[in-house]
Amino acid sequence: MHHIPLGSDTICAIATAPGSAGIALIRISGSEAIGIVDQIFSSSELRTLERAKDRVAYFGKVIHEGKMLDEVLVTCFRAPHSYTGEDVVEISCHGSVYIQQALLEALTDNGCRMAAPGEYTQRAYLNGKMDLSRAEAVADLISSESVAQHRMALTQMKGGYSAEFRSLRERLIHLSSLMELELDFSEEDVNFADRTQLLSLLDELTSKIGRLTDSFRLGNAIKKGIPVAIAGATNVGKSTLLNALLGEERAIVSDIHGTTRDTIEDVLNIEGILFRFIDTAGLRTTSDTIEALGIERSYSKIASAHIVLLVVDVTRLTEETYLASLSEVLPHLAEKPLLVLLNKTDLLGEEALDTLVTSSPFFKSLPPDTPLLPISARAQTGLEGLRKALIDSLALPHLAPSDLVVSNARHHALLKEALTGLRLVRQGLMDGLSTDLLTPDLRRAITSIGEVTGSEITSDSILHNIFAHFCIGK
Repeated sequence: MHHIPLGSDTICAIATAPGSAGIALIRISGSEAIGIVDQIFSSSELRTLERAKDRVAYFGKVIHEGKMLDEVLVTCFRAPHSYTGEDVVEISCHGSVYIQQALLEALTDNGCRMAAPGEYTQRAYLNGKMDLSRAEAVADLISSESVAQHRMALTQMKGGYSAEFRSLRERLIHLSSLMELELDFSEEDVNFADRTQLLSLLDELTSKIGRLTDSFRLGNAIKKGIPVAIAGATNVGKSTLLNALLGEERAIVSDIHGTTRDTIEDVLNIEGILFRFIDTAGLRTTSDTIEALGIERSYSKIASAHIVLLVVDVTRLTEETYLASLSEVLPHLAEKPLLVLLNKTDLLGEEALDTLVTSSPFFKSLPPDTPLLPISARAQTGLEGLRKALIDSLALPHLAPSDLVVSNARHHALLKEALTGLRLVRQGLMDGLSTDLLTPDLRRAITSIGEVTGSEITSDSILHNIFAHFCIGK
């Protein structure tokens, strides 16, 4: 595994997106940043870059090996008032790929080292510019593709997230102190906290950590896209619906049953929320081994989806075999937000559709208040109503900008660890165990919460793993 070096050397990298552009930004960080850039930068405004004022852009030329590479703007940020907490110099140059590479070569020839992915943010963490949870939110902010992702990452980066975890850790330490005092004075008449008070505090902390742990399902879905499974029997228009929603021929469409033999996924932004649509293989009984594997995978995808779209072919609602296949599907959709899409309604009149829906036994077997949405995937009607129903079924209005939602898998694992420890402590108190026997489980919870913000991380390998997925230049 490649480890990010933890040194005091000076690093450089392109901080803007790769490829050609109007401009590019090169960031240099370290104790020699200003001196190294001074060797290649010439400006009529400055005799030396050491005299540059902080946060003032200076126009000049980059000259290397006697040749002018580009006209640039150079800005200095002296320690500790920079992103990394070190001396930082930013060079804005023209966005030619050749110029960017030539400037990096000029910097490395004069003593810079190319930065590893995430090294700037790792230095910011190590220099106390941000805690670990805020550093991780930087990566999420950069990769955000929707309003919800952006809002969630921004909330975490602004510090409310960190404050909540610091508060939790402090209260756990307070609980630990009460338990130790009880042990110290167990044979005295002094009573610092009875078990009822300890249990009350434990219940409060367990409830709060439990809510944060439960929020991961939503947070992870927002981060990766809300998974929506498009389910139904074969040849009911699932792939046509996916193509209509995405506005492109993404899935294979044909009149042959079982054409989609695997799941197909794509994402769509609806009102700032990223939905990840999963077009599953048609659900039916089959002797075709490959198709059967696809159907098995479909049920797995349905189980992991947050919302299920059950596509019903309204032209087949009088077929007994078709109604039987729909009945087989329903048990797999238990407790899932379900939208039933009445497809191919363009082939029926409104009155005929109402009669079918009223008389068909299938609709009577649906959970109460299941939304029934008339659509035509081929004619692309009813899709706007479907988009609105997707937002409504997600029930996101309660997610205010200040709400804390856990979206990081590392944080989620640590919260679960803390929750397990606290539950063991509570059970021990209920069973009347001595508090010295419960201290290890409580310390386990305190350590886990501390690792969210990095206050208890001592292993370099953990840090390397955390920052390894960052982009170069950040």
